[in-house]
Amino acid sequence: MNQDPTAQQRKKDHIDLALTSEVLTSDERFYYEPILAPHPHDGITKTQFLDKSFALPIWISSMTGGTEWAKTININLAKAAKEFGLGMGLGSCRSLLYDDDRISDFAVREYIGGQPLYANLGIAQLEELVLENKYQVLKDLVKKLDADGLIIHVNPLQEGMQPEGDLIKVSPLDTIKKLLDHLDIPLIVKEVGQGMGYRSLEALLKLPLAAVDFAAHGGTNFTKLELLRTDDPATLDSLSLVGHSATEMVNMVNQISKELGDKMLCKQIIISGGVKDFLDGYYLMQTLKTPSVYGQAGAFLKHARGDYEALRQYVLSQKKGLEMSYAFLQVK
Repeated sequence: MNQDPTAQQRKKDHIDLALTSEVLTSDERFYYEPILAPHPHDGITKTQFLDKSFALPIWISSMTGGTEWAKTININLAKAAKEFGLGMGLGSCRSLLYDDDRISDFAVREYIGGQPLYANLGIAQLEELVLENKYQVLKDLVKKLDADGLIIHVNPLQEGMQPEGDLIKVSPLDTIKKLLDHLDIPLIVKEVGQGMGYRSLEALLKLPLAAVDFAAHGGTNFTKLELLRTDDPATLDSLSLVGHSATEMVNMVNQISKELGDKMLCKQIIISGGVKDFLDGYYLMQTLKTPSVYGQAGAFLKHARGDYEALRQYVLSQKKGLEMSYAFLQVK
């Protein structure tokens, strides 16, 4: 056994930091099992999701598009997705329906390699295209981005609170069904920060969607964001409190899965909305009985606006945390 050259300094650090290292609360969601496994050395077992391989079960949730920051952010995120084996949803690609002036903000296939990359449009724009029978426009959008599929964000509260919001004239479910009938590309349906209730989840899980993305209440709340852009945000502020947490939605999906059995055609979930870190993600994935990855938006956005190395270090910390969780934690 070799002599430890760092022992003296390490022991001094332990003495200096001991009093500031006291933990007054504990995370009651887990059993900590320190004697059943070694330190992880082979990483996490690869996850198959959306017909592709994920080295880490993390989805970079849709954030931004068509702004001065979008290109830098999307390129950095795509690089991280490639390096660490993640999936990525682009921000709203609405601007590309009219011209290709901002296409460089979104065209990141060369940076993401073979990892999943999904375009993204709102239900209001999709409703309009369906009513005009313009399905080819959607096929062309996915093709020119070299995307693997399309995310549909369903956001009636956000549109209703947005000063420039679009009126949704048809049930989003009807629009989604027509898209499934006319498109041969994978579709993901998500909310934008309120989550979805039991009946909405049940209706979606009966459809042959590639995945449902929670975008649950507890993360970025776009209803609240739009209200803050109005002259009198307090008038309708109570609506921003409506929604469902990721934990609540996990429990609902477990119940729906049990009740639907073989009638559940959508069999993959992106758990997102209020997922603060790897511990939340690990807990929710272990609790959900349906194959899943977890998604984050704000945490990635915070680190993606500048030098790539800042984002890289963030993902490395999530990777290490997940590896330790899989090795030593079991959900109660």
